[in-house]
Amino acid sequence: MKASEIARFLEGTLEGDDVEITACAGLEESRAGDLSFCKDTKHRSSVGSTKASAILLPEDWQDGAPCSIIRVKEPNQACIKAASLLAPPSPKREAGIHPTAIISPGATIGKDVHIGAYTIVESGSVIEDGAIIEAQVFIGEFCRVGSLTHIYPQVTLREGTKVGASCILHSGVRLGGDGYGFNTKMTESGQLTIEKIPQLGIVEVADGVEIGSNTTIDRARIGRTYIGPMTKIDNLVQVGHNVKIKGYSGLIAQSGIAGSTEIGAGCLIWAQAGISGHIKIADGVQVGPQAGVSQTLDGSTKYVIGTPAEPMKDFGGRVLLPKFFSKLKAEVKELKQKLAK
Repeated sequence: MKASEIARFLEGTLEGDDVEITACAGLEESRAGDLSFCKDTKHRSSVGSTKASAILLPEDWQDGAPCSIIRVKEPNQACIKAASLLAPPSPKREAGIHPTAIISPGATIGKDVHIGAYTIVESGSVIEDGAIIEAQVFIGEFCRVGSLTHIYPQVTLREGTKVGASCILHSGVRLGGDGYGFNTKMTESGQLTIEKIPQLGIVEVADGVEIGSNTTIDRARIGRTYIGPMTKIDNLVQVGHNVKIKGYSGLIAQSGIAGSTEIGAGCLIWAQAGISGHIKIADGVQVGPQAGVSQTLDGSTKYVIGTPAEPMKDFGGRVLLPKFFSKLKAEVKELKQKLAK
């Protein structure tokens, strides 16, 4: 595709040669034929050394580039939009059931559904119109998969799990396994035993949710574990039993939420953050990377970090305190030397 075509699509302005573009790439790893982008002058050195054939730059960029330039209002968003033109087409899944799939006579399959090889759909489950179920998926009894939802290979939906419309479940997702429910008790003879608490609830995932590879969401002890609409969950995330996420929130890789915690709307839980059970996170709160949250966050502070989690301002002040004292110590030493003279 010519750079001029991309410029017209992005409502940008082309400067330089009308080169052929075949892919998108970052500034430093780009090669001939690539389109890259830069939104900030602090990366001007990377722009100067890029091997890309064309680059998306802000309209007010003054430093030039060693390749063709497409000036746009917002380079980052423009690159995302351009990628839709240059990305290879996704594999097309035709409607139909692979002959090796095992579909219970008691299951209900809607119109234009694709079910891949070696997939199992058990009795009482409903697959709604236009859903795509890839190979080696297990869908237990009385599950529901909403219309146009795409489930990638080797996903497991345990019995009773409900997945809404237009969701995406990536490979290795496990929904509806038992949560961590155990009681320890001492027998009359003085023997310590561990008793398993039955996990009788379900997992319910609302419309428009995307769940990354190898993420697990536990079934509720009673009632439901609920993932609200348009929530985006990264890879390797753990959501405990009876957790409620209101919706429009994000959970980033390796974060974990313990049982019965409630997450408000528009929250962002950063990588490796851990949230204790039976607490509430108010709407719009961000929990920083590796933060440990053990108490309810009422929304009076919108960003917390550290362990135990605290407001960003307090955390920053505490981290910078040793540097402040080192600087103060050097200044006092200098003043003493001046006074001695």
